[in-house]
Amino acid sequence: MLAFCRWLEATPWSIALHESLWAYAIIESAHVLSLCVFVGIAVLWDFRLLRLTLRDVPVSEFLARLMPWMVAGFVVMVVTGALLFFGIPVRSYQSVFFRAKVVMLILAGVNAWVFHATVGRRVVEWDSAPILPRAARVAGVVSLCLWAAVIFSGRMIAYNWFDCDTPQSDLVRTLAGCTDDLRE
Repeated sequence: MLAFCRWLEATPWSIALHESLWAYAIIESAHVLSLCVFVGIAVLWDFRLLRLTLRDVPVSEFLARLMPWMVAGFVVMVVTGALLFFGIPVRSYQSVFFRAKVVMLILAGVNAWVFHATVGRRVVEWDSAPILPRAARVAGVVSLCLWAAVIFSGRMIAYNWFDCDTPQSDLVRTLAGCTDDLRE
């Protein structure tokens, strides 16, 4: 994977994106804004599952009205995130925080998939339920925790505390995928 990232980083498009005065900043801004849309709605959804907000709004109506916005935010977030990786692939790949973010994103995706494939199929039945199924509430708590971890990890990618080009412990070097040829 590191060899692929090095090849990608050497492509003219990656170099142009990384060295651009405006493109990288605009893409990063779009990424953060779409993250706000997606995660903002996801948090509202999770809070609704936990009955912490919007208690008078039927669950099925909430989904019908906000799911298109959530999907749009997700699509833009993924596209801009891929472009950000494309701009600095080696640094991203060798970031402990990037790796943690990818793991949390995968877990968040699995949580959403399991929810929608199981208990989420009966969402219409919940419209008048005083308390939603335990599995739905658990999925909401897990989602909140995972998205908080994704945001934290994503924000920490910008800092070089664990970069391979600075002295690190063997544990950090292993977790980041550092190789000795980068020290030269």
